Amino acid sequence: MNIGINASFLRKPGTGIGQVTTNFVRKLVEIHDSRFTIHGKPEFYLYCEEAPKLDFALPENFHVRVFLPPWKRDDLIRKILWEKFLLPKRARADGCEVFWSLYQTPTQFKGPGSRVQGSGIRHVMLVHDLIPKIFPEYLGNSRKRMYWKLTEEGIRSADAILAVSGHTKDDLTDLLGIPVEKVAIAYPGLPPIFERETSEDEVSRVLAKYGLERDGYIYHGGGLEVRKNAETLLTAYAALCAESHEPRVTSHEAPTLVISGKAFPESNPLATPVETIIRKLGLADRVRLLGFVPDADLPALYRGARVFVYPSKYEGFGLPVIEAMSQGTPVISSDAASLPEIAGDAAYFVDPDDRDSLAEAMRKVTFDGMLRQELSEKGKLRAKKFTYDGMVEKFISTL
Repeated sequence: MNIGINASFLRKPGTGIGQVTTNFVRKLVEIHDSRFTIHGKPEFYLYCEEAPKLDFALPENFHVRVFLPPWKRDDLIRKILWEKFLLPKRARADGCEVFWSLYQTPTQFKGPGSRVQGSGIRHVMLVHDLIPKIFPEYLGNSRKRMYWKLTEEGIRSADAILAVSGHTKDDLTDLLGIPVEKVAIAYPGLPPIFERETSEDEVSRVLAKYGLERDGYIYHGGGLEVRKNAETLLTAYAALCAESHEPRVTSHEAPTLVISGKAFPESNPLATPVETIIRKLGLADRVRLLGFVPDADLPALYRGARVFVYPSKYEGFGLPVIEAMSQGTPVISSDAASLPEIAGDAAYFVDPDDRDSLAEAMRKVTFDGMLRQELSEKGKLRAKKFTYDGMVEKFISTL
């Protein structure tokens, strides 16, 4: 059997889909020998737009195919040409019988507009979220609208769909009318760097790098898009700081708020203008913006925090929540979208639109040592439920 895989995001390992792609391929390499011995060893074809730089070796039956359309600029035109036209053609040329798309894409192997009608290639697509369907502001120009229209067609044409959460599965059935029996759930796992608890020496080294103190900060990471809700976090934190100066309420000083993530131009309508909000709230001496943080530093940054706060309004999965839990960091999470499903009973939940509830949650978890210990222990157990072994097995089960 020849199995094709859209591995395009191997070139963007820092993105969510890039992490899933990299760790999926890594796990497939680890288990494919034992998993396929009965039926014979398949040939795997990894289709890429750039030569991947992997920190693991590919066996002889894994073949990398790198190609681009004549239009080589990294934009939506190239993306459409590559995913919708060139990719199906290459998969057919390699004799693929099955094709795995590791994210939602315009790629089709049957249906209107397909260039490989009747090719006999079984297409299984992993869908992470339907953000453009739920937040139309993400479709700010005609190219984005065209790409999403083609992506919806690709999702509907797939022979089988795997969703990263039950919530994403519900979105597929409710918003796109996908038959429920066509969709199964395949949770992503933790990246390998989070599969062990970070040592105190490593925590000390990383915190020294950023000028932070152990348990001396509240942490928020995972992106600064508007839907991640950093604005409500900042206003809730301002309320917490004001409250901490009221002796009748609490004698504790609110810890520093630390926020990581690349800051986009404030003209970007999808980005939270965090610097402007911080100035308006008078928090310049209370909030630290770290900017981009390398993946290698993230486990220690989570583990060093007193609490991790994630008030996102929508997540298809919500990887930062289980990353924090894996390091024993107590989590305050939004109760929106997939997050209650992913966090289970291991997080303190709040309404992402209720600033006062978020401020109260931050006060309670930050200053209640017994509650933090309870959330820490539950979180470490919860994080262990998410593995790439499970995701790879879900794909194999569709063969």
